[in-house]
Amino acid sequence: MNQKFKLLLLTITVAFFATSCFEDQDDNLVLTADVKDFVWKGMNEFYLYGEDVPDLRNTRFGINGGDNRYESTPEYLEYLNGFSSPEALFDALVFDAGNTDRFSQIFPDLFAAIDLLNGTNETNGLRRLFGFELNGSFYVRVGLVLNGSNADLAGVRRNMVISGVNGTTLTAENANSLLSQNTITLNFADYDDNGTEELDDDTATPNGQSITVSREQFTDNPVHRVEVIQEGNETIGYLMYNGFRNNFETELNAAFAQLSAANVEHLVIDLRYNGGGAIVTAARLASMITGQFDGQVLAKTVNGPNRQEDNTDFTFTNSIDGGAAINSLGLDKVYVITTSNSASASELIINSLNPYIQVIQVGTTTTGKTTSNRLVFDSPDFGTSSVTSAHIYALFPLVGNVTNRDDVSVPSTGLVPDIELAESSANFGTLGDPEEPLLKRAIEDITGAGRFANFSNNTGPSELKSIGAEEPFFGYMYE
Repeated sequence: MNQKFKLLLLTITVAFFATSCFEDQDDNLVLTADVKDFVWKGMNEFYLYGEDVPDLRNTRFGINGGDNRYESTPEYLEYLNGFSSPEALFDALVFDAGNTDRFSQIFPDLFAAIDLLNGTNETNGLRRLFGFELNGSFYVRVGLVLNGSNADLAGVRRNMVISGVNGTTLTAENANSLLSQNTITLNFADYDDNGTEELDDDTATPNGQSITVSREQFTDNPVHRVEVIQEGNETIGYLMYNGFRNNFETELNAAFAQLSAANVEHLVIDLRYNGGGAIVTAARLASMITGQFDGQVLAKTVNGPNRQEDNTDFTFTNSIDGGAAINSLGLDKVYVITTSNSASASELIINSLNPYIQVIQVGTTTTGKTTSNRLVFDSPDFGTSSVTSAHIYALFPLVGNVTNRDDVSVPSTGLVPDIELAESSANFGTLGDPEEPLLKRAIEDITGAGRFANFSNNTGPSELKSIGAEEPFFGYMYE
């Protein structure tokens, strides 16, 4: 966990419990007004689309969040009183919610928000599940099981096919609700492709096997798998990385130490399920891949109208959080596996490395997310110092756009792969195995065994979106 967040949690916890015993109904009325004041001023000060929301403009009430942090006017107070809750006010201030802005959030509990940033939440470990229809029936194939999670320890593995839950046959209509329960018994089926690449003659047959899994508080290490693969004379490194979190930078750096010790000549970074994370950690990953660009600009953030002074250049570096030296590979070419689940900081890696080295993208088109968020606290400067103990609300608004060195953004339609291949409902393969279809395609290109035109073998299965809700910060990139 970031050191400033550790200190913040300790300070607020002590202060909050010292004061919470003295609240009464009148205090709560005042508190709600104070929280709404924090919401408006925080959004006014930081929100990327502040000028697009008339009620957030500096001219609306003659005050702004920075210069008039604890000031008000009668018109402003009347405006705040028109909202039943801080959440209602926040929702009214989000620009084109669900379309232009799908990523701004308000948290009634900043402790939970910080936990989520550090990869801690309640999960059974089934992080990626994909539904598909076959011969009139509906099935779910397991895409990703978190290492060390309840599902992993119970024996659930990627590529398993689920035909039912708690004895109830899955359908497209009931799968999300059945799989979202706290404790579930998964009923499995055997998949048979009948020895052909066509899907029309495939079958799935329930096999009587079942595994029970439960949700529990769990912290996921995003460094999911590291492999060194020898293909003829080529030494290839493989890293499955599922989230840019600075509390696991030591583990990420250790993975590169392993790859460096093996003298890998090529590298495949698997970001197929990586929904983003901290920009600074992305800069450190880019530095591990390369190492020859220390101090040069990797990415830039351009912030909202009231925070132009926060515009930042993120540079290649030679150390991780805490000061340890980065283990760099010095590569001038890297392969990156992507899907539509590759977003934000994952896209930053591709877009921002492109001006420096050759990046070969394998898989399917990415999400197309170029905006960044930040946590905003109720303090004099909205930072982590002197945060109020009167409440534990926090904001997580969109605050900026991210570009590469040459001011090029990730297109909203996503980054299109150089070598296109979708994951198939017939066989996901094992992550890190040279025969896993997407990794195999990358290896073929590395070794020269796969000189072919771009194509997709079939339409990939659809992900069960409610299961993705176990990862509330999926798609986010933050400063």
